[in-house]
Amino acid sequence: MRFALVGQPNCGKSTLFNQVAGYKAETGNFSGTTITFTESRVRVLGEIVDLVDLPGTYTLSGTNPAEAEVLRYLTMNPVDSIINVIDASHLSQGLDLTIELLELGQPMIVALNMMDEAARMGINIDGPELQELLDVDVLPLIASKGRGVRKVFTTAFEVAHNKLVAKRPTYSLDIENAIRIISLSLKEHNNSLGKDALAIKLLEDNADLFNCLTCDTREITKAIKEAKATIQKSRGQSSIWALNAERHGLSSRMSHRVVQQTERRLTKRDYIDDFLLHPFWGYIALIVILWFFFEVIYGIGSTLEGPLLSVFINLIYYVSNQVGPDTFISDILVGILQGISGGVAIVIPYLVPFLLGLSIMEDIGYLPRLAFLMDALMHRMGLHGKAIVLFILGYGCNVPAVMSTRILEERRDRLLAATLATLVPCAARLAVVFGLVAFYLGPEYALAIYLFNILIIAITGRILSKMIPEVTPGLILEIPVYRMPTLNSIIKKTWYRAREFIVEAWPILIIGSIILAILERLNFSHWFNALVRPITWLLGLPSAVGVPLIFGILRKELSLIMLRQALNVTDFSAALTNVQMVTFTVFVVFYVPCLATMAALKRELNTRDMFFIAGLTVVVALISALIARGFACLFL
Repeated sequence: MRFALVGQPNCGKSTLFNQVAGYKAETGNFSGTTITFTESRVRVLGEIVDLVDLPGTYTLSGTNPAEAEVLRYLTMNPVDSIINVIDASHLSQGLDLTIELLELGQPMIVALNMMDEAARMGINIDGPELQELLDVDVLPLIASKGRGVRKVFTTAFEVAHNKLVAKRPTYSLDIENAIRIISLSLKEHNNSLGKDALAIKLLEDNADLFNCLTCDTREITKAIKEAKATIQKSRGQSSIWALNAERHGLSSRMSHRVVQQTERRLTKRDYIDDFLLHPFWGYIALIVILWFFFEVIYGIGSTLEGPLLSVFINLIYYVSNQVGPDTFISDILVGILQGISGGVAIVIPYLVPFLLGLSIMEDIGYLPRLAFLMDALMHRMGLHGKAIVLFILGYGCNVPAVMSTRILEERRDRLLAATLATLVPCAARLAVVFGLVAFYLGPEYALAIYLFNILIIAITGRILSKMIPEVTPGLILEIPVYRMPTLNSIIKKTWYRAREFIVEAWPILIIGSIILAILERLNFSHWFNALVRPITWLLGLPSAVGVPLIFGILRKELSLIMLRQALNVTDFSAALTNVQMVTFTVFVVFYVPCLATMAALKRELNTRDMFFIAGLTVVVALISALIARGFACLFL
């Protein structure tokens, strides 16, 4: 049995998923795409159920790839029950999608989430009346607090078990006639989707479903044209707009009947927004929040890094003596231990607190407010305001940031956004910034590098936008309400994101350390160092950092892990000056994206653009590192 969670963005759908998924959830891609979904197995009334959390979508019309994949999944896969999650504080907006889901004619229930937030806003919803209007089960839910979760899943199970198919809403006479015309032409077509549901999607010009037709399409094509002409004649507008108008009108009438609006109570949250979104104080608050964020990460990371490194230093010394120093086996074992210690002592102490903090700010609802504040900066760089979403993702990992460029309609915007997204310091670069600069110079210097990074991105964006000028549209952004994050949700989100490093990056770190040990044993490392000597010489860095920079293209953490090995030190201050630490870190923050990001650039853009962006990042990295070196000479 399979349940699908479907809802609009910020409706709390993923919070509901996290309440029941545990730590065994898996994230995957739709076939042939980079759009992700999350799935897990849960036990409901003694039976195992496959639960799929589909991407948030406002509609099933397929106006972007994520919407198209949600519809494709619901129509091409066996789904026993759809759990439609709606934000109760925005009922009319949520019902637009609900009506589209009803058209599919599948077993379905509706979960009205954030009922506490609706009550705070003075919104009272008549659940039984709404249930009668929709003719499907409607259940109250507060997913963040776990209230109503069990009832939602047991009801979905019963609906699926009894095969209680949802009934399609009835539309105006001209729309119904158009649906009937197409439906009659589908008499020879066999599909899991009902004929009326398929007719509606064909009326909306859904190319994917049309290409899946298994019979002669000439009669169907003729029927679609006739149906569209009928609507165009009666309404003076296209069938797509007519259907959207019908759904929106129906959802508005339902909402008007079941919602009673009482006086909204102003709370501390409203006053907080007045401050955090203020045109002056909002930016001051942003800087303070980021400073506190960095202080906490540095405090936790630096406290753990020293003792953990000491443990591994003693272990490496012991293993080397036991096996015999200056032997091939000893070099291999030491390389393995250095790769393991790099992950345990240098990366994880900073990565996990960073991901925890990012999850907290995301769950609280601060990240969309950050996007609102940064909209003006985005336009100064010649980008659409919603491109800030890409940059926020980039601080976790550049790969999903590049993938998300598809939310931008114009190719020019996608190219510019992808270029700038690769300059955002991801969590892997975070290890370099904190493990080197923050640990030896202090967290204020790490914050300065991040602010310097924002400045360089803004300047680069400004220059590129002048080279390919185009007016970008304004930002329409939904600001979710503040929510108290749950410990369960934060831990799960952090684990999902940290797991990428543990499963994918850490083995590469260990293999890279082994390769470096072999290169040094065979005295080949100086050849690799010679390849990048022009760069290291220009930046005033030791020639030995060449190998770490080359291997850093695989994973940015390798730059730091292998640097310790290449310099043959446990204390970086014994081999690098403060100026060299800053210069090396700034160069690593900007230069060539990791291989995974390069692959994403090739998929989303093309090979030529991928090499252009890679070359541009080297130029930006060189200029930025030289500027940073100059300032560091003055102040350090």
